[in-house]
Amino acid sequence: MGKTVTTLIARTDESFSFIYQEAIDLLGNVRYFNPEAEVPDMRGVDLLYLPGGYPEKHLDALSRAVGTRDAILRYALQCGRVIAECGGMMYLCREIVTDESAFPMCGVLPYGITARQADRRLALGYRQFTLCGKEMRGHEFHYTRFLDPQPPTACQVYDARGRAVPTTVLFDGRVLASYTHLSPTSIQTALTLLFTDHDTP
Repeated sequence: MGKTVTTLIARTDESFSFIYQEAIDLLGNVRYFNPEAEVPDMRGVDLLYLPGGYPEKHLDALSRAVGTRDAILRYALQCGRVIAECGGMMYLCREIVTDESAFPMCGVLPYGITARQADRRLALGYRQFTLCGKEMRGHEFHYTRFLDPQPPTACQVYDARGRAVPTTVLFDGRVLASYTHLSPTSIQTALTLLFTDHDTP
């Protein structure tokens, strides 16, 4: 991919906490930021990585960090590359709705997520899918889901037994987002997809 990629990773104790060290080792020059309290410096960033976690437990802090949300939206609108997994994908959406309120998120993805008690559904298991001819694997564990209408998926996702599951994969060539936590090998595949047919950094 040309020169080494500079990756900015969201990291907190809970909201964005699930990430493999092996995946970090694949991501080139790595910097970290706390979306709950820190406006990121996006200068020189080739890839934004938003790992999974539990953003639904810290919605007040995430929604109040308007400067952070705006910086991420601007980065995406300027064709920045993004990998967002589970909680990271939720954070990229328009809003997360709870029993108490609707909390604005980054708005990169024009969808809502429900974390209301009545809407809780356990999704758990290994996942596999083929995106743009590339096989990717990972796992899924969450109770939240998209608000209706459900967004269209870029590909069909399957469980470990090859059965179709209703997991949405969002991909536009620059942003790859889904509820699936990608394996380190699939992170490498995702980098190939994100940097293919574009100017390499």
